[in-house]
Amino acid sequence: MFDIGFWELTVIAVVALLVIGPERLPGLARTAGKWVGRARRFLGTVRADIERELQTDELRRILEEQSKSNPLEDIVEETREAVKDIDKAGASLKSDLEDTKPKDKPATSETGKGAHG
Repeated sequence: MFDIGFWELTVIAVVALLVIGPERLPGLARTAGKWVGRARRFLGTVRADIERELQTDELRRILEEQSKSNPLEDIVEETREAVKDIDKAGASLKSDLEDTKPKDKPATSETGKGAHG
């Protein structure tokens, strides 16, 4: 985050020791540590909230895409089309079978007349 090296920290510590004094420096360091810890926890919480919000937005976007392209309705429509195609094929096959059947001719044989009459 910050590019502070060893020498910068040493200069800050020496200046703080000269300005504040050796008696109050440990208390000030403790207080500064508490504030830094609170700031880190706050930033961590904010980061986690932002990540959670991004995940929620991503999930919401995915659900919207899925609701727009409802696969169940697509499957039902494809099934209906397949059934229509099967019905057409069955009707075509039935007409082909009827075309190949020999036509029924009326019976004119002699044996048929003698039995009844």
